[in-house]
Amino acid sequence: MSAIFLSASIPIIGRAHYHETANPFLIQCAVRELVVAVIRTHQIIWGGHPSITPMIWSICEDLNVDYARAVVLYQSRFFEDRFPEENQRFGNVIFTDDVAEDREASLLKMREAMLSRQDLTAAVFIGGMEGVEVEFDLFQRYHPDALILPVPAAGGAALDLAKRLAIPDEALQDIDFARLFGNHLFRD
Repeated sequence: MSAIFLSASIPIIGRAHYHETANPFLIQCAVRELVVAVIRTHQIIWGGHPSITPMIWSICEDLNVDYARAVVLYQSRFFEDRFPEENQRFGNVIFTDDVAEDREASLLKMREAMLSRQDLTAAVFIGGMEGVEVEFDLFQRYHPDALILPVPAAGGAALDLAKRLAIPDEALQDIDFARLFGNHLFRD
């Protein structure tokens, strides 16, 4: 089974400009539509952001899918004292070690382990902050020929990525996420 990488978060006020364009409701809708669209045919791989992990757990529960088969959650031990309780419900969390109590080095170690997987065929970027941009660059480095799909209508770093990739203006506000994923992730 191939895997799709999800890079997403709900931007926090005070962390650069990302919150100014972010729509938390649309971020949640986009994450839900992605999971619904791909969970039965692809694994979803993501780094355990505390705003996204509970969403994915809830969606998997609603869809009655086997977590161990359907998703792989990566988590840096740097954040061990702040893991969402939902982490305990996923039996397939891959932990990476803390790097000398250095947040950025610990995140880079986790991201490199996660994004160097050979089974990743696409990456979807929803909302987010600077971490989404870092993951975009790393994903491109490890998978230069893979599909990259920012979801700009939800705002945040994904909107910045869409503009960087010169996605047409009319696509920037498209909130038909089911169609977006169907058209891009399942084309022959």
